[in-house]
Amino acid sequence: MPPPAPSSGPIEIIAADYSDPRHQEIIPRLLDAYARDPLGGGEPLGDEVKARLVGELRKLPNAISLIGFCDGRPAGLMNAFFGFSTFQARPLLNIHDLIVLPEYRGLGLSQRLLAAAETLARSQGCCKLTLEVQSGNEVAMGAYRKFGFAGYELDPRHGQALFWQKKL
Repeated sequence: MPPPAPSSGPIEIIAADYSDPRHQEIIPRLLDAYARDPLGGGEPLGDEVKARLVGELRKLPNAISLIGFCDGRPAGLMNAFFGFSTFQARPLLNIHDLIVLPEYRGLGLSQRLLAAAETLARSQGCCKLTLEVQSGNEVAMGAYRKFGFAGYELDPRHGQALFWQKKL
């Protein structure tokens, strides 16, 4: 029998407890759903990654995961990491992953996750929230703009910052 259809019932955002067995199951499941999405790369997470993920997050004192529940069912996830702004000499919070399962999109869950992250960041004296988004992900960019995010630039004459990587 298929699971019941999601509704626009109560939304709850909680800080994940990496020691909680339920959260240990929810976090990799939601991240895997995102990874399988074309905007997340279109490939499932490997079994080893899913098995190690929460244990590795637990080792990082700067890691925080927020889980969004709708009607008591896991519907969204944010993984974030505290960093440091040398230009402000204050901490910052970088949102690394923001996931809302497709069946829960349009309910305001991303805005609630972002608001919870902002509240947490302010409580820790952070000077800003940062994140990266793919230039083709118009829906996510719309949600981020709605929340007040904008492209990062020090001087408009030199353009916006780009996110680069070198795989090791």
